[in-house]
Amino acid sequence: MSRPSLWAPKVASLIQGGNSAAALAQIKVAPSVKDLQDLRKQLAQAQLLAKHPAIDQATADQIVALSAPRLHRSP
Repeated sequence: MSRPSLWAPKVASLIQGGNSAAALAQIKVAPSVKDLQDLRKQLAQAQLLAKHPAIDQATADQIVALSAPRLHRSP
């Protein structure tokens, strides 16, 4: 049985603490779509997505980027 990821609560606490730059850096290297969705859910409950439009846009963009199939690269 796997443990729940602690990534989303940690990034949410960065945003609540006012360190948006560090949160944006963490969002860009997010481990999975599920973690990003968990983060968006936590931020929506705390009503922080409306206060931080850059965070809202970054999480939405990363969900799209991680959901898309990988492009094939020729050798």
